[in-house]
Amino acid sequence: MSASATSSNDVLIKSSFSSASSLMALQLFSRVFTFILNQALFRLASPRAFGAAAIQFELMLSTILFMSREGIRNALLRVKDRTPRTMNLAFLPIALGLPLALGASLLYVRYASAEMKEQPGFESAIAIYAVAALVELLSEPMHNVAMAELKTNVRVRAEGLGVTCKSIVTFLVLLLDSRRRNHGSLALLAFAAGQLAYGTVILLTYLNYFGTKYLRPKASSMKEKGSKYFDMDILRLSLTMTSQSVVKHFLTEGDKLILSWFSPLQDQGGYAIAVNYGSLIARIVFQPVEETLRVFFSKTLPSAGSKGSLSSEALKQAGDTLISLLSIQSMFSLILIVFGTAYLPILLPILLPQQYLTTSAPQVLAAWVWYIPVLALNGGLEAFLSSVATTQDLNQQSRWMIGFSVVYISAAVTLYGLGFGDASLVYANIINLSVRIMYCLQFSRGFFNRHGAQQAFRTSNALPSAYFATSCGLSAVIIWFNANRSRIQQVVESKGRTALFNPAVLFHVALGGSLGMICLLIWWIKAGRSLSLPGHAKVE
Repeated sequence: MSASATSSNDVLIKSSFSSASSLMALQLFSRVFTFILNQALFRLASPRAFGAAAIQFELMLSTILFMSREGIRNALLRVKDRTPRTMNLAFLPIALGLPLALGASLLYVRYASAEMKEQPGFESAIAIYAVAALVELLSEPMHNVAMAELKTNVRVRAEGLGVTCKSIVTFLVLLLDSRRRNHGSLALLAFAAGQLAYGTVILLTYLNYFGTKYLRPKASSMKEKGSKYFDMDILRLSLTMTSQSVVKHFLTEGDKLILSWFSPLQDQGGYAIAVNYGSLIARIVFQPVEETLRVFFSKTLPSAGSKGSLSSEALKQAGDTLISLLSIQSMFSLILIVFGTAYLPILLPILLPQQYLTTSAPQVLAAWVWYIPVLALNGGLEAFLSSVATTQDLNQQSRWMIGFSVVYISAAVTLYGLGFGDASLVYANIINLSVRIMYCLQFSRGFFNRHGAQQAFRTSNALPSAYFATSCGLSAVIIWFNANRSRIQQVVESKGRTALFNPAVLFHVALGGSLGMICLLIWWIKAGRSLSLPGHAKVE
């Protein structure tokens, strides 16, 4: 590899992982800030109103946005040479979003349940959500330019301000509603106004940075076959990825679809607040890492479709990165399962408002402790697959995803029938994602084998060491023994939030914290310091 290529790759590595750090910082700041506001928001909004907004309205919104832009975003990440004809594809989400927004909102108004329709401001809220989706899609060309040029600071600023304004606007309208005589009449409109504020702030932030030059497509001066506005090869890849997004979206949002069918709005609100808390780690850490890995693998392995065209150095670097990621995630999984299951009952009275303790929220949060590790593993592996897969690979994955959908639906319906309640959706997702993880692992092994780099991806290197696994097992036994000896569960149930100030509970928490630090130290000594992450020297 030439010196210039090496230098360019180093810049990519540093930019990619600087991007991950910035995105994590954004998520951490915005989520901590919104977490504080949400504590007040949850107490102002009834579980019915929150369930309507967070489950049903969010399902409609995510359908419009995901179906409009997901496939095109992923395709553009794989573009090596940006030209007007390739970047013009970023305008397609706007064209797709208009009929999708109109169709989705009309269908939802037509087929929504009577319980939904009887809530004040229902139709107005639906209309505002549809407009909010279109406003957000207007920033799509600028978003894709920012991603292509690794201008993470622009995206950080846009999304950070957007989330902040969304939380503030929603809170203020709910606060106003709480002081009105007909309390509750503005609840749905509060969430709709917050979503519109989010899309508007994102658009204005991008316009402030880029100006208006990306608000219209540019005709290419090159005499090439096909449209003078679009690169036809990338367009076909975009369409393939968009069609795949239909199934992927159903799998991603399947819980909301099933929940809308099985559960009343009261429990939908409980499920929504549980997912809001349970997904904090996913949004703060996993989502930025997954998005950064898409960029990193797409640029590190730009010609993955051509057998033998990749350098051994690029393959080794990609393999080391993926194995290191899986190793960290396996460590995190054990830590979360051991300590999360033990200490969640102490946190529940603190996290959940009183009116949500009688909903399905506690059971759903308990299930999320097991779901988060699976979510993490799947995200990293699917980021690799979507970055290097050929059109044929993607079509094959689409066919398999239909099977994954059947697995998910069957598991969810069966578990509901067995009495697991709304937690059935989380456990069904665990089963579904486990199958997808096995598929992605098989694809990843095949990819490295195809390119003659079998040693670059050895999954056995990602498994926890025996020392670390033993320390976690012993910690679980010690925590269980102390909890039973001190009757921690009974203390928490009788004292509620004040239980945290009980000496026995304080000792129990300190014990868990100390054991957790010991486990992390053992992991670092035995595995962590020898990981090979891009941009960081391996420590031996």
